[in-house]
Amino acid sequence: MIEAVERLAAFCVSDANGKLAGGNPAGVWIGTALPAPERMQALAAQVGYSETAFAAPQDGGWRVRYFSPESEVPFCGHATIALGAVLARRNGDGTFPLTTNHASISVQGRRDGDTVSATLLSPPTSSVPAPAALIDEVLALFGYTLADLDPRLPPALANGGAGHLILALDSRAALAAMRYELDAGRALMRREGYATIVLVHAETAQRFHARNPFASGGVYEDPATGAGAAALAGYLRDIGWPHGGAIDIVQGEDMGVPCHLHVDIGPGRGSPVRVSGSARLIR
Repeated sequence: MIEAVERLAAFCVSDANGKLAGGNPAGVWIGTALPAPERMQALAAQVGYSETAFAAPQDGGWRVRYFSPESEVPFCGHATIALGAVLARRNGDGTFPLTTNHASISVQGRRDGDTVSATLLSPPTSSVPAPAALIDEVLALFGYTLADLDPRLPPALANGGAGHLILALDSRAALAAMRYELDAGRALMRREGYATIVLVHAETAQRFHARNPFASGGVYEDPATGAGAAALAGYLRDIGWPHGGAIDIVQGEDMGVPCHLHVDIGPGRGSPVRVSGSARLIR
């Protein structure tokens, strides 16, 4: 039996009336056993969101897989936050162990009236400097030059459950001007194995603005990217950035879909980070 897919927006913000708004839409499917991969792929394409999470009970926790409209992805942060919200609504507040294709993680869900917030514990993080030839290719894709980059944050290949290229821009205006050709971006990102390219601007040491092209999944841009946030946080820790133990990421503004992600960063190099946000039902 194929149960219905629930639809939620994750990493929402509060509007002027105190109600949750914005957020990145995700599908959440929960059943007694996972469907066949081709069925999950077809359902994700029907839902049409950047990702849909599929979960089924396993060994006292949940087996989870994530699909974009065009492909399976190893880890998705905003769909994990949405899954945590659904599990908390169904089962009460708690921490839910999750097993992905590559890692054992968890998500904590907490209810406060009609509002549900969630915190995911990411897979381990890692980062290495990006090769110069790759940097040149990516700059050309977006029409940027070396002069557009923030020299304090050198380009890097980072992972927090999925692979990302981190590219820090020296101005908010450059970030707002982000443009690229979807097919060219898809070819580059699939060749390199990136879930997204994380474009960021550091407003302060603890507050970042971000945009995340997700051409590898057939999506021009993701409004909020928890996996990218985890990769960014691990990278900042690796380079000794003065994050003070946590960062906040503002995303989706240039799409008209405001989102807020909070990341707590422990001291251990390579250790998981915690990514938090609020979720709302899409009716």
